[in-house]
Amino acid sequence: MPDFDYQLVVIGSGPGGYVAAIRAAQLGLKVAIVEKDATLGGTCLNVGCIPSKALLASTEHLHFARERFAAHGIIAKEISVDLGAMMKRKLEVVGKLTGGVGYLMKKHKIEVVKGFGKLADAHTVDVSAEGAAPRQLKTQNILIATGSVPIELPFLKFDRKRVINSDQGIALAEVPKSMLVIGAGAIGLELGSVWRRLGAEVTVVEFLPRIAAVGFDAETSKILQRNLEKLGMKFELNTKIESAQVSEKGVELKGSNAAGPVSFKADIVLVAVGRKPFTTGLELEKAGVKLTDRGRVAVNEHSQTSVPNIWAIGDVTDGPMLAHKAHEEAVAVAENMAGKPGHVNYQIIPGVIYTAPEAASVGLTEEEAKEKKLNVSVGKFSFTANGRAIAADTTDGFVKIIADAKTDKVLGAHIVASNASELIAETVLLMEFSGSSEDLARTIHAHPTMSEAVKEAALAVDGRMLSA
Repeated sequence: MPDFDYQLVVIGSGPGGYVAAIRAAQLGLKVAIVEKDATLGGTCLNVGCIPSKALLASTEHLHFARERFAAHGIIAKEISVDLGAMMKRKLEVVGKLTGGVGYLMKKHKIEVVKGFGKLADAHTVDVSAEGAAPRQLKTQNILIATGSVPIELPFLKFDRKRVINSDQGIALAEVPKSMLVIGAGAIGLELGSVWRRLGAEVTVVEFLPRIAAVGFDAETSKILQRNLEKLGMKFELNTKIESAQVSEKGVELKGSNAAGPVSFKADIVLVAVGRKPFTTGLELEKAGVKLTDRGRVAVNEHSQTSVPNIWAIGDVTDGPMLAHKAHEEAVAVAENMAGKPGHVNYQIIPGVIYTAPEAASVGLTEEEAKEKKLNVSVGKFSFTANGRAIAADTTDGFVKIIADAKTDKVLGAHIVASNASELIAETVLLMEFSGSSEDLARTIHAHPTMSEAVKEAALAVDGRMLSA
């Protein structure tokens, strides 16, 4: 490398960036990774996937203890919450994982450069950090993996006190009396359920006619909403928030729905209307990197930008903003740089909402299949007839398998269950190998397990369920 200090410089250390750095190092590339924040891991490990799941787990234990212990013969008369201890545990979980990323950087001899990275040209990354001398990294390849940030409503700016995003939604110092959540996607539903279990009055306002509208079928949305309503969450669908007044006492919001004007009051408003790619300050134009009309970095099927030696993955590019999507792109892009055939199957990226029960989906929904005028057969099985679910007191939910009516190839799967995020992996693997519902139905599943419901749903495609 006569002209370069590195073969790859990665900007961003989230699930895309750090995985790409590791895979590239495994393939023999000299790698540096640039991170502007104090710890590695990006949004997912620090303020996203991991801390939210820690709080979901803690509050699910709380809810089960309060609502279901007695039915199991467990008498716990006084159950209280130490929010400080709960938040401390969350931080310990985050610390273990971010520390683990640091260890992996050292293990694979990846240089970590702390500071804000921006492009000076197609082969140069300038890094600046407060209290440190600026650095200029000369590199053969550059990977943009800078992730995304929460979208802010123009009339409802984040003040981190009354109007918050998901970053603050995982770190409140006390339980608010009331919380209004704008947006009924994964973030809004998950964090809304956390604070509802802790005692807040939670109302979710959604512009669309149903919750979990993107990537999940209508039946999933219906069952998920029913369970969240049993938890005590309230929903205002087909409703648009149009203005807000923020004061020391709380937030007053006004909007409209089909019936006319509506208004709401809440101590705290959590805005969860989506995320946008983080490209601010990267100075991509200096290197000739082009953006799409939506402000994302334009890439080809190999994750190359308009400049062949500059690559981009994860939330800054088109597609679902999911950590596991970035993870797979990271492996593929590193392999492509090394001359190997890296590939991502974008048709089978699963989506999960980690409420209780969870919702998981992969491939086509039943509605999408009808829109495409596909002739499909659908098999469905309820957990109310699953032995393990009955024994574990987790009978809410179902499994749905969608298969091509002629070839029997599985086109989609949808699961609502206490561990749907784990169960969906079986159908993702099946679809990776273009498997059929018959393949799934003929696969031996241990008894008693929740996974037997997946087998039964596959049997149901051909009308031959054995347990219902």
